[in-house]
Amino acid sequence: MCSGDLGIECLGLSRSFGPREALAEVDLRVRRGSVVALVGSNGAGKTTLMKILATLLTPSAGTAKVLGHDVSKAPMECRRSIGYAPAEERSFHGRLTVLQNLEFFASLQGMRRTGFRAQSMPLLETFGLSQHAEKRFAELSSGMKQSLAMVRSLLHDPPVLLLDEPTRSLSPDLAHHVWDLLRGLAHVQGKTILLATHNLGEVEAVADEMAILHQGRLVIQGTADHLCQTHGVEGTPKSAALFRHFIRNPRQAVAP
Repeated sequence: MCSGDLGIECLGLSRSFGPREALAEVDLRVRRGSVVALVGSNGAGKTTLMKILATLLTPSAGTAKVLGHDVSKAPMECRRSIGYAPAEERSFHGRLTVLQNLEFFASLQGMRRTGFRAQSMPLLETFGLSQHAEKRFAELSSGMKQSLAMVRSLLHDPPVLLLDEPTRSLSPDLAHHVWDLLRGLAHVQGKTILLATHNLGEVEAVADEMAILHQGRLVIQGTADHLCQTHGVEGTPKSAALFRHFIRNPRQAVAP
């Protein structure tokens, strides 16, 4: 795989918070036009990795690149290429309406007002929020807030999406709709998607590859079929069998 094929590339990526090592020498590659599901137990380092790629944290060591741009050396170029939907959404303004919030964030991306309207309304319709466009953010349900974070991440049509548990608070029907959307964004539109999730059913439904983080280290990455065949792992669904196997036996893995 050449570097030009990669939407995301991490090499020896590490991050410490004082004496605590949150990430240790992570090597991760996400091809353009694909979805990689990042899975791991609580505290494994998934959100830390997402925040580094989103340029919200700096690495302690190693490199991380988005479309070839180093997140430390060229953060503005990275930010223009990224749509980020965090697991804990705290950046929206509670007193502003849905549309007012989106207009604010669109302005930060340099979008014109006309472009903002044309882009936002179809997205709100897609996520079932069009009838709540004039509702204040503070009045939204948790699922609506999660959906709005997805809308914001897609608003400027970025080539790279970083999605941290994007369907956690969604109803099953909307979650399945989002899965279909993500597959289309990757496989039809060619977007690069890194999806952090605890939902192994989501891995089966959406991901081209899975990457397992354990105690800050990437223990394995690849397609479920290839990993099961290579490591003799049996069970269904395959993603769940792989997760159980490598969390229990992390030393058996060889990360790419």
